[in-house]
Amino acid sequence: MSKEHVPHNRYVSNGLHPHVYLAMVGLAAWYALSAWAGFGDGGYTDYLLVVMTGFIIISVALPAIAGRVWLRHHRRTSATAHSFEDWMTGEFDTGQGRMSAKTALVELLLPLAALAFGMTAFAIVARLVG
Repeated sequence: MSKEHVPHNRYVSNGLHPHVYLAMVGLAAWYALSAWAGFGDGGYTDYLLVVMTGFIIISVALPAIAGRVWLRHHRRTSATAHSFEDWMTGEFDTGQGRMSAKTALVELLLPLAALAFGMTAFAIVARLVG
């Protein structure tokens, strides 16, 4: 996560803060747990849930491994050691332009949150009906 100092005391970052990655992992886990809670009843359904959980684990593990490899080979500077609040008040460089880090956070987490909350709603309805 490299940052450069820009006018108006705002930081521009081209990488996500580690807390954002933790939120992504948490939402993926919430999605899997909601699926198991709502639809895990034994037999063939559990087999499909294991496959689905495996896909979720792989989709979380691959970026995590890539991030660790990148960090191992990335030169750390004092400009990258800022808090989450500093990151949130700054800007995020998407490669096509800059946007507010808050906007980037919402655009990244909203689809994952919609999936997790939607699966929770489906699980509640499945338990109430079945």
